[in-house]
Amino acid sequence: MEQEVWSSFTHDPRHSENTGLRASDADRDVVRQVLTEAYADGRLDREEFDARSTGVETARTLGDLPALLEGLVPTTTGPLVAFGDTGRELLPPARLEEQAVATWRAERRSAALGFVFASVICWTIWAAVMFGGFPWPVFVMLASGINALKVATSRDELVAKELRRLESRQR
Repeated sequence: MEQEVWSSFTHDPRHSENTGLRASDADRDVVRQVLTEAYADGRLDREEFDARSTGVETARTLGDLPALLEGLVPTTTGPLVAFGDTGRELLPPARLEEQAVATWRAERRSAALGFVFASVICWTIWAAVMFGGFPWPVFVMLASGINALKVATSRDELVAKELRRLESRQR
């Protein structure tokens, strides 16, 4: 995500030759998006979110924007390697594999719970409103069941995809 933030600007505001350039609405939108995500994640409280958002509105140059992102995304221009427990070291391949498998397990659990909850809710509605009528909840079960089955049986493919994503982020 960090790389994506800085590459989303019209010109990288961290580079000294760009700091005097006027910030565009698109540049301000990049900062607003990061602030909104940080607020939604609980990394900013309301007061700090409001203060930084006001700073976005008053920012005139690209040089004004990195300070608003301080502590939310790395601001160094060197290689960005924020992984690991301390957020500073590169993770070994085995640890990346563990994270990829954990992500797959979370997706599998989410798909299974989605199947169960959607089925229970739909059958409850059907029983309360249309008992004896057309059993339409079968279609909901079929769609959510196919998704759950796909996630459960595509372990190797989904783990490999997540591993590639983690390795790319680490680079």
